[in-house]
Amino acid sequence: MKINDFRLVHRLRVRWAEVDMQKIVFNAHYLMYFDTAITDYWRALALPYEEAMIQLGGELYVKKASVEYHGSARFDDWLAVALKCERIGNSSMVFAGAIFRGEELLITCELVYVFADPVSQTSRPVPPGLRSLVERFEAGESILELKLGDWAELGTAAARIRTAVFVEEQGIALESESDEADRSALHAVAFNALGQGIATGRLASQGNASGKIGRMAVHRALRGEGIGQAVLEALVGAARQRSDHEVMLHAQCSAEGFYLREGFVARGESFVEAGIAHREMFKRL
Repeated sequence: MKINDFRLVHRLRVRWAEVDMQKIVFNAHYLMYFDTAITDYWRALALPYEEAMIQLGGELYVKKASVEYHGSARFDDWLAVALKCERIGNSSMVFAGAIFRGEELLITCELVYVFADPVSQTSRPVPPGLRSLVERFEAGESILELKLGDWAELGTAAARIRTAVFVEEQGIALESESDEADRSALHAVAFNALGQGIATGRLASQGNASGKIGRMAVHRALRGEGIGQAVLEALVGAARQRSDHEVMLHAQCSAEGFYLREGFVARGESFVEAGIAHREMFKRL
């Protein structure tokens, strides 16, 4: 078993509290490591877990968890926790897991989940949508759909994401979240395989062949998975296609690093907008 056998790899560093009196990781913590990785697995599928399970009409319950120990991890070790779905039955999903320290295999496991009614906890067939999504992910296929369109087409999905991020999470006034630019802007929305909108942004025209990107928002459970990057690239590509010479945006200062990595450059001093520190940034096209 090698790390390249897995599409999902979660990396972590062993903490002092996880080491026992033998100066090795206490055996029960390895299951916690795998449980942490399974959360990353759902993120990799672009599924906000709670909302996805509600839509699917069930929940996943652990039926069996077995661990085999081949070596011991120690304090400060960097570990790679790898998972893959090996088989989907009628109502069960079987995951194989492995923990590596470098190339050294330390732990293997098998996790069996059963899809079940959350009230009665009686098993139900794995929904076709979930089955298809997992199979596509494990086969290395794309699991996102990114749509570009106007407010009439994408406004409902975009508004839902923006309200969750800007109003409910960041405390921005609802009346400040939407403006007239929505009607004329080009919008981008990323959808997961269940049709749930999970990220959005818009591109408005400023005249003089300059575009303004704004209202960039990603579901809080799915940040860091490259979804915001995909939305940004789509909007920059649209600006380039219409021959804009640059795009600019007002980045929240907490997200400045993200835009720097995407080739944007800061311009001017920071300022406060909607009660949040921002920085103007731009990118030549």
